[in-house]
Amino acid sequence: MADNISLFYGEVSRHQFTYRVIIVQILVMIFLCINFLLIVTFFQQECFYTTARYILFAVTLLSDSLILFMSDVLLLLTYFQFTMELWLCIIITVWILVYFMVTPVTLTAMTLERYVAICMPLRHAELCSTRSIMHCILIIHGLSSVPYIVVLSTFFVSASFSLYKQYKICSGEIFILHKWQAHIRSAIHQFYFLIMCIIIAFSYVKIMHVAKAASGENKKSSRKGLRTVILHAFQLLLCLIQLWCPFIETEILQINLILFIYIRYFNYITFILAPRCLSPLIYGLRDEMFFQALKNYAFFGMYRRNI
Repeated sequence: MADNISLFYGEVSRHQFTYRVIIVQILVMIFLCINFLLIVTFFQQECFYTTARYILFAVTLLSDSLILFMSDVLLLLTYFQFTMELWLCIIITVWILVYFMVTPVTLTAMTLERYVAICMPLRHAELCSTRSIMHCILIIHGLSSVPYIVVLSTFFVSASFSLYKQYKICSGEIFILHKWQAHIRSAIHQFYFLIMCIIIAFSYVKIMHVAKAASGENKKSSRKGLRTVILHAFQLLLCLIQLWCPFIETEILQINLILFIYIRYFNYITFILAPRCLSPLIYGLRDEMFFQALKNYAFFGMYRRNI
C-alpha cells in the first residue's frame, strides 16, 4: 500500500502527467497568493488579531497555506521520483497530516465561537478573549495530533529498524504497512468527524432557535450567524471527503491503474487544493469588515481614499 505512489508515475510514462503537474503549479501559486493576501489583510488592523473569530480564521489560513505548499512539494518530489530516507519522510509527513486535521478542528471551534456570541452574548467577552483563544489554538493542535500519534504508534510497533534507513518516495501512505492500520486510521477520523458534526448540528439548532425568537438587528445577526454555521458545515464536508479519497483510490487502484491516476488527480485538485483557498476566501468575503479591509489592501489603499 505504501508503494502506490510509485505506481502513480512508475508504470505510466512521465510525459502524460507533465501538463497536469504544470496546471497544479499554476493553481497552487494562485491559491497561495490569495491566501497570502488574506493573511496580510488580517495583520493590517488590530481589531482582526484581537478578535476571536478572526484569530481562528487566520489559523485556518495559515494551516491551509502550509498544506498547499507542502502537498505541492511532495507532488513534485513524486513526479521527479525523488527518494529520501524513511525517517526524514516521517517528519515531513507528520507535519502535513497534523495540519490536515487542524483546519476541520478549527472550523468546529469557529462554530462554537459563533454559538457563544449569539446564544451566550453576555459571556462571549469572557469565554472568547484573546488569552482564551490562544489556549484554544493549543488545544486545537493537541487534538489534531492525537490521530497521528496513534497512527505513528502502530507504525513504530510494526516497522523494523532497517526500514528507517531505506530510501522511498515520500507520501502519506508510508505509515500503512498493514490493512488493519488503515482501518484504525479510518475509525479515528470517522469518530472525530462524528463529534464535529454533532457540535455543528447542535450549534445550528441553538442559533436557529435564537434567530426565530430575535427581532430587529438581533434577528439579522442571528441569521447571519446561522449562515456562517452552514458554511462551516460545508467546509467540514469537504474535509471529510478529503479523508475518504485515499480509501476510494485504493479500491480503484485494484481495478484499473489509469482510472486510479485520473481519479487521484481530480481528487487532489477538487478536494485538496481548491477548498484550501476557496473556502477561506468565501468566508473572508462574507465578513463585511474584513472585506472592506481586503479591498483597501488589494487596491493599495486607493479604495479607501475614493470613499
